Amino acid sequence: MRPIYLDYNATTPIGPEVQEAMLPFLAEQYGNPSSSHALGRAASEAVEDARTQVATLLGCTREEIVFTSGGTESNNLAIKGVALREPGRTGHIVISAIEHPAVAEPARYLQRWGVELSVVPCDARGVVDPEAVCAALRPDTCLVSIMHANNEIGTIQPIAEIARRCRERGVLVHTDAAQSVGKIAVQVESLGVDLLSVAGHKVYAPKGVGALYVRRGVALESLLHGAAHERGLRAGTENVPYIVGLGAACRLASRHVEALAERLANLRDRLHTRLEERMGRPLVVHGVEAPRLPNTLSIRFPGVRGDDLLRRVPELCASTGAACHSGATHVSSTLRAMGLAPEQARETVRLSVGRFTNEEEIDRAADLLSEAWRGLTDSAD
Repeated sequence: MRPIYLDYNATTPIGPEVQEAMLPFLAEQYGNPSSSHALGRAASEAVEDARTQVATLLGCTREEIVFTSGGTESNNLAIKGVALREPGRTGHIVISAIEHPAVAEPARYLQRWGVELSVVPCDARGVVDPEAVCAALRPDTCLVSIMHANNEIGTIQPIAEIARRCRERGVLVHTDAAQSVGKIAVQVESLGVDLLSVAGHKVYAPKGVGALYVRRGVALESLLHGAAHERGLRAGTENVPYIVGLGAACRLASRHVEALAERLANLRDRLHTRLEERMGRPLVVHGVEAPRLPNTLSIRFPGVRGDDLLRRVPELCASTGAACHSGATHVSSTLRAMGLAPEQARETVRLSVGRFTNEEEIDRAADLLSEAWRGLTDSAD
């Protein structure tokens, strides 16, 4: 039987329209975009068309889009690019306690080079307070990096308010929008950010491609040195097929994001309701009191570990609220920052729906999870 995929926050399948757009550039249109002959010009035009498609989705100019290998590189280019742009000068960076490692680890790396780091907390809902960000700012603060939407619980952060306050202090703002792009409207002008990261594989494009929005006039130090690709910010021959795929995915998102968001929210809420009906009790949903992504349900299954629960349901593809590294299970940093006890965090499962999820799968998933929960709690008794 076909698996039920409820892990869209981890990665999305490639959309069929995206795959179709990519195919010519995997075969007959193989030119180098820097070449001046016909094949090279075709590749260059395809890259620039994709740049326009990404810019249209984000509400910026095409010149403000830099293609990268994914969200991690985009975050690294934004954070390190700001901190290292003036040789010999260190500064101060502010991030939150609920950032993805692709933001937290570059920031911690910079500490080795003398850059100071402040980590601001979130509240019990999983939301960062703009006041806490303001309180952390210093005269030498060069960057604030706060994610747009949390990858585990889906809470949407008040980026526009954070950016407004930082702008008053002359501080640049970066946001990791890997989880929000394509699920909700993401416009750089309304957010007020200077830098914004996109990950292709979260928006039905392939893994291995992404983009960084760089507001006009913002200077960055390049991480990859070589030829002058991507306005000198990202050396290396462009990955044309994947860039075309990202452009196609962004074009689709531009047309359908509002309708998709409504449909995803209905599926998410149906799953929540069905689980409570089948388990015969109310369930704790993390971040439910805050604005959150329409597709994300971070929910606790009382009395059982999330990883044990999912092992009982091999037909279901989902994630726990804890990340596993080197064979050891660690409590999610997001849930820990929200004040959850370790045992509560380990009872959490993240269920994230997407474009190809249907109601039949939702109902079947609720049946399977409730039966597995009941089996585990009965055996514990």
